[in-house]
Amino acid sequence: MTFSVNRIRHLYDFQSHYLDLEGQQYHYLDEGQGEPVVMVHGNPSWSFMYRKLISSLRQTSRVIVPDHMGCGLSDKPDHSTYSYTLERRTADLERLLDQLGVTSNITLIVHDWGGPIGMRFATRFPDRIARLIVFNSTAFLLPESKPLHWSLQFCRNSRLAAFLILKFNAFARVSTYLGCQSQRMPREIRRAYAGPYDSSQNRIATLAFVQDIPLSPIDPSYAPLKEVQEKLTLFQQTPMLICWGEADFVFDRDFLAEWIRHFPQARVRRFPEAGHYVLEEVPEVILPLVSEFMEQHRQV
Repeated sequence: MTFSVNRIRHLYDFQSHYLDLEGQQYHYLDEGQGEPVVMVHGNPSWSFMYRKLISSLRQTSRVIVPDHMGCGLSDKPDHSTYSYTLERRTADLERLLDQLGVTSNITLIVHDWGGPIGMRFATRFPDRIARLIVFNSTAFLLPESKPLHWSLQFCRNSRLAAFLILKFNAFARVSTYLGCQSQRMPREIRRAYAGPYDSSQNRIATLAFVQDIPLSPIDPSYAPLKEVQEKLTLFQQTPMLICWGEADFVFDRDFLAEWIRHFPQARVRRFPEAGHYVLEEVPEVILPLVSEFMEQHRQV
């Protein structure tokens, strides 16, 4: 990896930790003290996306943020040594939290693919989850009446798309341009998002995530995600905050409506002008909102 986190230390000033998973190094942050907050990112981002939220919450909480294998500062194994599936990623998260002794009173924060991964973990261990905070993501199968967005269909099925993603980092680069809608993501931030994916080998995960989107029962992650969907009722009494960028062209208002259908108790804050990277566009609103939610539902 030629990318050096020291280049962005002024933005990402955290201590790196690593967990060995069968010889592969799984990077995570472990900041602050107090009740545990676990943040799970998606594709093609990494723990960098949560940097402002980490800095805010580590004053009062223990904040744990992994980089999925193949992402961020974690190792980038090939398919012969790592299975890039929902089940494997959930197992990685479980191993990490068990290793750290984080087994109760968790505030779980999810975004994008972090939704299926985080909620797969949550439905396996519902007694460990105290609060849920959701950004643009999913935890359920795509409704039959809603097709997968054409851009993801292209990335998932096209050899040309695979070439562009692996050769030119197209998925990570394009997402930084389209992920913010109300304002353009600054160049320095765009470069930090895409930085860890600086070679074809280091871009395997960004393609594998798209290829793992479950659309039919023959897909490896279909059954696990269906099970998550069926168990969402376990959290209908769990305090939940949803912060949603409504200008997200993939995780759009239909996905938000599905979250609300499953969790009518959730507190929902819509941001009509914001896109997929809602934390980049309105942090000045979201950070105090999250802190207020955490304080309101803090266990004594």
